[in-house]
Amino acid sequence: MKRSNGLVLILVLLYIDASTEWPTHTVCKEDNLEIHYKSCDPQQDFAFSIDRCSDVATHTFNIRAAMILRHSIKELNLKVELIINGKTVLTYSENLCEPGHSKLIFCGKKKGEHLYYEGPVTLGIKEIPQGDYTVSAKLTNEDHVIVACADFTVKNYLDY
Repeated sequence: MKRSNGLVLILVLLYIDASTEWPTHTVCKEDNLEIHYKSCDPQQDFAFSIDRCSDVATHTFNIRAAMILRHSIKELNLKVELIINGKTVLTYSENLCEPGHSKLIFCGKKKGEHLYYEGPVTLGIKEIPQGDYTVSAKLTNEDHVIVACADFTVKNYLDY
């Protein structure tokens, strides 16, 4: 009996260790544009969606994102990297939440609270670059702890 309990415990521990990678989620797949994402935070996945894939090619589009916060947000920094063939070719960083100056409604949320955002996002670019590439997005708080992190795989064959 003790051997079977020990074997079950070992199998459970091996399963937990082997399943630390989050699944790849499909954001959209239409015509010549595909977007997928995977959480790069080993401790938490999150939900993300857009209305239509074709909307991404416009200047502004609507998204929905949800998660349970593992860390409070007094300050929040966004860092986005464009990665092509494993090399970072563009980096963008912006403070989204700062004391006395918050750009988002969920600034100030506490650990354990539900974060939900539904609304417009403006990329600030005129068109989505053609090709296969990765967009890495990381949100960190004032303690430089990851609040959310994802790698988006984009396959764009649209001819503008």
